[in-house]
Amino acid sequence: MILEEYDASKNAVINPEMIINKIEDFPDVTISCFSQQLFQAVLSFFEPKQIASVHSATGANPVYEVIYKGEKFAFFQSYVGEPKCIADYEDIMAMGSRRLILLGNCGVLDNSIEDCGIIIPTKAIRDEGCSYHYAPASDTIDVNKNYIRLFKTILDEFGYPYVEGTTWTTDAPYRETKEKVNRRKEQGAVCVEMECAGMQALCDFRGTEFFQFFYAGDNLDHSEWQPRSLSGDVRLDDKSKIALLAFELGLKIKKEKQ
Repeated sequence: MILEEYDASKNAVINPEMIINKIEDFPDVTISCFSQQLFQAVLSFFEPKQIASVHSATGANPVYEVIYKGEKFAFFQSYVGEPKCIADYEDIMAMGSRRLILLGNCGVLDNSIEDCGIIIPTKAIRDEGCSYHYAPASDTIDVNKNYIRLFKTILDEFGYPYVEGTTWTTDAPYRETKEKVNRRKEQGAVCVEMECAGMQALCDFRGTEFFQFFYAGDNLDHSEWQPRSLSGDVRLDDKSKIALLAFELGLKIKKEKQ
């Protein structure tokens, strides 16, 4: 099978370092989210300095340096879908990033998870394609191997409840059929999204650190689909506060690494 053609060689025909220049003193923690509305809302909290751009046929994607509570972070918007999400972070790693905290939205497969509730994935079901280029074939991949303990202390400190569990990473959101939803629930999945498995495989392959958490959006665990806060402008203030938890985790990581 093609999906089992994993090649562990680090040297590809085209490597990021061939087209990306390394940036001196690149921040040691990078933070990203997907929603454009959320990204712009969080960016407005800072006096951002653009330090780079990721380029593709879709245009330039700026990378900013921001200061949060006296500490320097890189901050950029990730694109939805594994191929572009992975490709952009490949370039940003070539610039110097070695640690990524990624905030994503997800659909829930358990209707007891509240709208905008926080989910910490511990494993991802690999129902997509990109991860198989970065890790040997398997049904699942362990995620968030570092920093769950630190993140839980932050959630407790700020009074946020959370759910831990398996996420279902798919690259075909319009093919989330009832049968597949039920099958993934039987496999233990509590949510569904499009990037986690591939991003973990990428960072494992490149030897960098990765942490992802989600805020719950639409509900698939119902007789009819419930959009809830899926739209980016719905409950934006709540989502912005959740996004700042990524920076709080970044602060704790920096302190731990000192």
